[in-house]
Amino acid sequence: MKNVHEGDLVQHLSQIGIVPINGIDASFLTRLALCLEERFLFTCSVERPVGVPPTALNSVRRQLFLNTLLSRVAAALPQSDGYRMVVTDFDLYKTSHQFIFGEGNEDNRVAAISLHRLRTEFYGEQADQNLLFQRALKEAVHNIGHALGLRHCYNARCAMFLSGSIYDTDNKLSHFCEVCERRMRKAMAG
Repeated sequence: MKNVHEGDLVQHLSQIGIVPINGIDASFLTRLALCLEERFLFTCSVERPVGVPPTALNSVRRQLFLNTLLSRVAAALPQSDGYRMVVTDFDLYKTSHQFIFGEGNEDNRVAAISLHRLRTEFYGEQADQNLLFQRALKEAVHNIGHALGLRHCYNARCAMFLSGSIYDTDNKLSHFCEVCERRMRKAMAG
């Protein structure tokens, strides 16, 4: 039987705060929060935006270094007991990758996604808000999965499959395969 303190900890850990960077459409974030609540059975809320000026971009690459983004979020917001999902329009990269759709970190329970390369306009196509949302949801589920301790999956339809291109993102589903779902539930229970 769990004591009250353990129950409080489980309650806090089952929360996801969505942190918008600069101006992200509020209805988009609310819809994302509702879908993430359904996928993870966590309480999900949209937190106050964190401002990151364009001067934070790498001036040569015109991209934002992931660690710069996460450091600014950590400095702007108090420590959270739950998980954080950072959503930005900046094109993100990290040392080992020319670009990333997102990232998740189990140690600090933070995930991040960039909408930049998820937009159809990036590929020279007409704007498609529904497709943007579906892509963002898939990448959010994927990176929260990493924050929960999941690794990449070999099932190309699983949300935990590594997206090396937008085609991979479009091909996968916004939920975990049975194996990854079991792993997540086991990790959350243990």
